[in-house]
Amino acid sequence: MTTIRAILNRDLRSIARAATLIERRQASALLKDLFPHTGKGLILGVTGAPGAGKSTLVDRFIRLLRAESLTVAVLAVDPTSPFTGGAILGDRVRMLDHYRDEGVFIRSMATQGQLGGLAPTTSDMTVLLDAAGFDVILIETVGVGQDEVEIAKLAHVTMVVLTPNTGDDIQAIKAGLMEIADLFVINKADLDGAAKLEREIKGAQCEAPVFLTSAQDGTGVAEALAAARQCERRPVVQLWAGRLREMFREKLLEQFPQQMFETAAQAIAEHKQDPYTVIDQWLQSFMQK
Repeated sequence: MTTIRAILNRDLRSIARAATLIERRQASALLKDLFPHTGKGLILGVTGAPGAGKSTLVDRFIRLLRAESLTVAVLAVDPTSPFTGGAILGDRVRMLDHYRDEGVFIRSMATQGQLGGLAPTTSDMTVLLDAAGFDVILIETVGVGQDEVEIAKLAHVTMVVLTPNTGDDIQAIKAGLMEIADLFVINKADLDGAAKLEREIKGAQCEAPVFLTSAQDGTGVAEALAAARQCERRPVVQLWAGRLREMFREKLLEQFPQQMFETAAQAIAEHKQDPYTVIDQWLQSFMQK
């Protein structure tokens, strides 16, 4: 069986091997062949601050979707250690119960220092998993704070998970995550302050619906998932416009060696060159290739 056919038949080993090639940036030809088979799966982003219970929610979502015989893929983005460069891939342990299920594929990914809550190859991974025919692709962002807005450029629907009494100021939340939310989930809603947080969200002139859940015991989780699946998907053209900008930027940066940036940075730091002229020179050099 060819690699393409195996992936289209949702062979998990072939998908895992392809995912490794994608992470190594060695799958350009494969992705081109897979792309015509995409466009069917729902990409659901789950984002929010650390400790909000995103992983527990995702685990509940998997169980609910599998109960409907829907296939599920999960991309769990983990932070990269600034000291070792390694990732804290804890989601594989938390979701271990699903690894024997042929209808579930789980992949932990390291951010590799990238901001915005996603790994550098997350977009390419969704192409792989969409082509493989998974009904729902869940992307759990890294959980680094209030700047995880990149998920809105990738997911059809974005779920923002909050918890009561975390010290978050509603205006600070509005400045970042509020704008990208298709729906809010106040998890750990059994804690004091859940009703207050719900009122603050609704009072912030936000039209996105709010759901109170307790991922630990499952309260409200089915309702939140059902609402996410019923949300109007972001326009595909809008999503690809954002994704193309990022893809082009990455490809452009790959054309220049790291040493070139370091040499230019040294010259700029010593005021031997200005950054504006340097950029203009790089662009001219690129256009002449």
